[in-house]
Amino acid sequence: MYLTQGLHRSLQLNPDWIATTFRGRQRTFRQTGDRVSCLASGLRAVGMEDNDRIGMLALNSDRYMEFMLAVWWGGGVINPVNVRWSVPEIVYSLDDCDTRILFVDDNFLTMTEAICTMAKYRPLLIHVGDGPTPEGMLSFEKLIAESESMKDRYRGGDDIAAIMYTGGTTGQPKGVMQSHLNLWSSAVMALAEHPPLANSIVLHAAPMFHTACMARVIGQLVAGGRHVFIPMFDPLDVLQTIERERVSETLLVPIMLQALIMHPAFAQYDISSFKRLTYGAAPIAESVLQRALVLLPGVEFMHGYGMTETSPVIARSGPENHSAASIANGRFRSAGRPIQGVAVLVVDGEGREVPRGEVGEVIVRGANVMLGYWNRPEETAQALCGGWMHTGDGAYMDADGYLFIVDRIKDMIVTGGENVYCGEVESAVTAHPAVAACAVIGIPSEQWGEAVHAVVVLKPGLEVSGEEVIAHCRQHIAGYKCPKSVDFVTALPISGAGKVLKRDLRAPYWKDHKHGVS
Repeated sequence: MYLTQGLHRSLQLNPDWIATTFRGRQRTFRQTGDRVSCLASGLRAVGMEDNDRIGMLALNSDRYMEFMLAVWWGGGVINPVNVRWSVPEIVYSLDDCDTRILFVDDNFLTMTEAICTMAKYRPLLIHVGDGPTPEGMLSFEKLIAESESMKDRYRGGDDIAAIMYTGGTTGQPKGVMQSHLNLWSSAVMALAEHPPLANSIVLHAAPMFHTACMARVIGQLVAGGRHVFIPMFDPLDVLQTIERERVSETLLVPIMLQALIMHPAFAQYDISSFKRLTYGAAPIAESVLQRALVLLPGVEFMHGYGMTETSPVIARSGPENHSAASIANGRFRSAGRPIQGVAVLVVDGEGREVPRGEVGEVIVRGANVMLGYWNRPEETAQALCGGWMHTGDGAYMDADGYLFIVDRIKDMIVTGGENVYCGEVESAVTAHPAVAACAVIGIPSEQWGEAVHAVVVLKPGLEVSGEEVIAHCRQHIAGYKCPKSVDFVTALPISGAGKVLKRDLRAPYWKDHKHGVS
């Protein structure tokens, strides 16, 4: 139960099989293994010790996977940085878990000066790219070339493998500690539920800093299949890559699938090799699924439900629930049934399981559940109360064990597949000098599933426009977290306990929708 196991197995059984493809560059498992062991050695030489956190600020590539494996091979912990974050958000994540080494690719070099200036400890920068290495940075390729290979440290089990930052309900992101066992077991349990395709070639188009894509990389490593990378999702690039590399499967967010099948050039490409599509992070719209079933005949559709804290898979809905019949009976809206090895209950406020069909909170138990939040013992204890991960998702389970998500107990919005915690946005909005109070909610969006919406109370005598509020937020938080729209009110609805009644604020927007969340 260590995350380099899949690489070791491929090195033993199929060392000359192609492991990675990126922009015409191919490497075998033997070449990948050599590079990983040398990069691990180089990291140890520049100061990485067991359990040290190592960051990566980069788009997808074969080098991103080599980074992951090399850090684990050398005994470290990866800190994949969200590439959509602002500099202050990036610096917070580095400082919070004391990340002293940061890999940066060509796309983010302009941010390094600000990162180094703002960070508590100036990180050692390693350049990951094909352009010239900037002054003051180490070269990824030179570090490999000038380092001797080393033996794997074989860290595994409950050793921390990754710290993945999620939004914070109180304004700051939390570092989710995922162990080798968490990530390895999640991958293996998902493969047990839906075995890998023969001669699988997986395209990694979703961002690798996200736990879903990272888990897909790990699953393909366990299966010993080939990885194909593109820097980021682009529908035309996906179509061209599937045709050129004969890709058999990929993972997308529903909005990506929609962009893919709606692309004007869709019919021009031979994607007959494509056999399986997994989507997650948001439900799929009925119209999108219907069109996809027509345009992708013979392709298996699977929906994965999970969260960073569960590394990430909790439940899956398989191909049997993606058909005209499942659209008619509504089962395609299900989050699926718990995967093998994961226990799921729907409980009331006292932790008692509710009857089938009754809404309660989803709680989860299994080897995939996180170790906890980095340096946040109280929040860890709350989330893992009684040995169960409390997801904050309101749902019911039907007679056949299918979960249907209907609400969120925790204050979170899912927009375009990204989790946005309302407290973080509210902190940014209320930092504006004209704002007295603010409540952030998710409202329906055809494009994003949910859109971030701010309800604002201004200070007496002051005025500000919605556009100004949004522009202000962009100075503090990532663009996808910023409100898409702003309403101004004289007062927020408050409960007897003094809490904002967000359900009342959401009600007018969701009155024509079956559920109160996307």
